[in-house]
Amino acid sequence: MSRPRRTARTPVPAGLAEGEAAISTGTARLERDRDDPDGWLVHVNGVPSSYVDLADPTHLAFEYQQWTAAVLDAVLPPPRTVSAVHLGGAGCAFPRYLAATRPGSRQLVLEVDAQLVDLVRRSFGVRNAAGFKLKVADAREGLAKVADATQDVVVRDAFSADTVPAHLLTREFLVDVDRVLAPGGLWIANLADRPPMPHSRAELATAASVFASVALLAEPSVFRGRRYGNALLVASQEPLPEAALVRAVSGGAAPARVVVGADARHFSAGATVVTDAGPTAPPRSRAPGTGPPPTTTTPEDPHG
Repeated sequence: MSRPRRTARTPVPAGLAEGEAAISTGTARLERDRDDPDGWLVHVNGVPSSYVDLADPTHLAFEYQQWTAAVLDAVLPPPRTVSAVHLGGAGCAFPRYLAATRPGSRQLVLEVDAQLVDLVRRSFGVRNAAGFKLKVADAREGLAKVADATQDVVVRDAFSADTVPAHLLTREFLVDVDRVLAPGGLWIANLADRPPMPHSRAELATAASVFASVALLAEPSVFRGRRYGNALLVASQEPLPEAALVRAVSGGAAPARVVVGADARHFSAGATVVTDAGPTAPPRSRAPGTGPPPTTTTPEDPHG
């Protein structure tokens, strides 16, 4: 995350200061980057959730956000503007990135925590002029109000602690995501998983029940079952450009492995499609080699 130590290039906004604040869902803490005083880390309930670079909105510190940008560029190349809905806001690092790299794009950010939205607005000066609209709303309820076939991309980066809220995982929810996507539109979802990646397998199986083309990205060590880490789900009704995706994420500081097409469906074999009527508890993660992946999964927090 850190880069060579440097001095601040941008004045600190009047409302921005280090410290912890109460929010609707718990606490948020703002921490200044000691190596880059223009950089601020947003912790939500103890979990690093956003890194905001006041001087350079194109700086994406988190690996999964770098992958998200690479996927979007591979499928919908710049300088094309996009219409995007972001499910989960925190510090709005990725909406800032899109506003900077694709000026004129229309973006809606849905964040369930009203006090977090207020903190972000006060601290980072987020207003509609920033290139996106930040709205207080539950992600699923807010998405239901978006018009049909109007969005090029829907990005999910919503967590309750380290778990994706269950109502943002189901087939019924993905049917609504598909409804708002324009032809060729993308569903991109960030998740966290541990060996043997039960949540990734279940999300992949669920997405494959709605979308014609699906892919999963993660660091090779995560796929090999060596550690906990982020994974990125990508889905579309149009064929995903496998070679372009591999090229886009195979280099750089955080190379990812891509599982796409038939390989993705094989990876999710045995996982049950998650539905609104499904169970409320997640499977226990098992060490690699102790048996096949579990056949049912739904994270424990249905509210987010």
